[in-house]
This record gives sequence, structure tokens and C-alpha cells, in this order.
Amino acid sequence: MSTTAPSTRPGPELPPATNWRRPQINQGWLARLLDSKGFLIIACLTPALGLLMVFLTYPLGLGIWLAFTDTHIGRGGSFVGFENFESLWYDRVFWGAVFYTVFYTTVATVLKFGLGLWLALLLNENVPFKSLLRAIILLPWIVPTVLSAIAFWWMFDAQFSIISYILVDVLGWRDTYIDFLGTPWHARWSLVFANVWRGIPFVAISLLAGLQTISPSLYEAALLDGASSWQRFTRITAPLLMPILAVVLTFSVLFTFTDFQLVYAITRGGPINSTHLMATLAFQRGIPGGQLGEGAAIAVSMIPFLILATLFSYFALARRKWQQGEAND
Repeated sequence: MSTTAPSTRPGPELPPATNWRRPQINQGWLARLLDSKGFLIIACLTPALGLLMVFLTYPLGLGIWLAFTDTHIGRGGSFVGFENFESLWYDRVFWGAVFYTVFYTTVATVLKFGLGLWLALLLNENVPFKSLLRAIILLPWIVPTVLSAIAFWWMFDAQFSIISYILVDVLGWRDTYIDFLGTPWHARWSLVFANVWRGIPFVAISLLAGLQTISPSLYEAALLDGASSWQRFTRITAPLLMPILAVVLTFSVLFTFTDFQLVYAITRGGPINSTHLMATLAFQRGIPGGQLGEGAAIAVSMIPFLILATLFSYFALARRKWQQGEAND
């Protein structure tokens, strides 16, 4: 038995080892930007950021600056510091507008949410003509605000009010017509009624969309366990609907707090400045009154209230971690 020795034939010579390194290309900042995903993000956001700067940031900054000046229409002003805010501190009309703004926002929001949630729960059930009812409920939201205000102005008129006609001539409940817009509290409640009528569709349809996302199997399991209607609402509907409730509530508060068209078209702040909101008072002082600095100061005074409403939405949405079984930070 013979064995073969391994071949000792020399192989090809390899080049000597060197400290070889891939050549580095010195790219400029523009090339790196074009090669990165950040360029695409910036390109997509630039138009939106431009619109925000033009239509939101600039007017807000200009309004804040005017609040610290004594600018009038047709005449430039100079910086006066907190003088406009100090004069508002002793202005009874301003504090009356603050009171009615908070009253108007609180009462109208509570009524809109109560009635809107009830309508959403009703339309979520299998009721006859459900699609038609949804379309009818949307009508107050579709109609332009000024047209709604003119219709309510006619309904609340001292001489030709259809409400007073029904109460006096048809039902015989009263002897005289009601002056809805001639006395302070009648006018205040009339505006609240008009705002509730107009704002219910937004709340109802938004909450209805949230109810559609809740799985029916959860309610079926609760029925098998013997849960009552109230228990199903408090243990299933309310927790799962909480994020949408927080968002809708925040938008409703913002829309109501900054309401202008409805109030100004119906009462223009009267009688005797009793129905002025902060928005309508700022407009009256700044544009018809010509005192742009004081009007801007009233508008800037609204910002803390709006920030509080936004923070409420943020912390309410943070509860979603609790709904998902996670611990809140």
C-alpha cells in the first residue's frame, strides 16, 4: 500500500499586506442632506410650515405686540407695556364679558355633551330610519352660522317671535310676548340655546364615530354576565370612548369660548353689554372703536383659557395607558 505525499507546489504569491482603507469621499452638507431621509421630511413639511407661519404665527405675534402698544386705526402707536392690561383690570365691561364667556362656555358645553352623547347612543342602536335621522341631525351644523343667527334673531324678536306666538296665541300660557333679547338674562339664555342647537351635531356625530369602533362582543359578554345598561356604559362605553370624549370636549370648549358670529349677529353684545363674549368685545374695541391696542389686549387675555383647555385634552388622552392596562407615568 503506497501513500502519496502532499503536493509542495508553491502557490501564487500574494501582495504584501498593507494598511488598506476605503477611500473617504468628502461630501458637502447639501449632498448629505439630499441623501438623507430628513430631506424628504423637510420637503413635505415646508409648505405646511409656511402656511402656519403666514396665517397663524405672524397674526398671533402681531396681536401680542399690539397688546403692548397704544395703536389706533389710522395712527401708529408706541410701546406702553402693560398699560392696556392695567386699564382692563378696572373695566367692568371687560369683567362682565369674562363672566359671560365662562358661563356661556360651561353651560353650553355641558348641554351639548349631554344631548350629543344621548343622540349618539340612540343612533348607535338599530332604530328605524337611522340614516335619515343622521342626515337630519347634521343640518344645524351644515347651515352657515350667519343664517342660523338670523333665523334665531327672528325667533327671539320682541314683536314677531314665533315662540311667543305659540305660547300666547296658541297655547294661552302667557298674556304678553316675551322680550327675549331685551333683558340681560333672557338674551344670555337665548344665545346659549342657539349655540347648543348648532353644536349638538358636531358632538353627536363625533361620538357616534367613536361608538362604532367598540366591538359588540364586549357588550355581548357583559350581557351574559348579567350587567345592567348603566354598568355596560360605565365599564365598557365610557372607558373606551374616553380618548374621543377628551378630543371632542376640547374642540367644543374652544369653539364655544371663541364664538363670535352667532353672538355678534344676534345681539351685538347687548342689551347694555350683557352678552359680550371676550371675542366680540375685542372686536368691538379694536375695529369699530378703533383702539387696536386695547382690542388686542382683550384677545391676548383669552390665551390662558385656551391653553387650559388644550392641557385638559392632553392629560385626558394620557389616561389611555390606563385603559390599555399599563401604569401611568
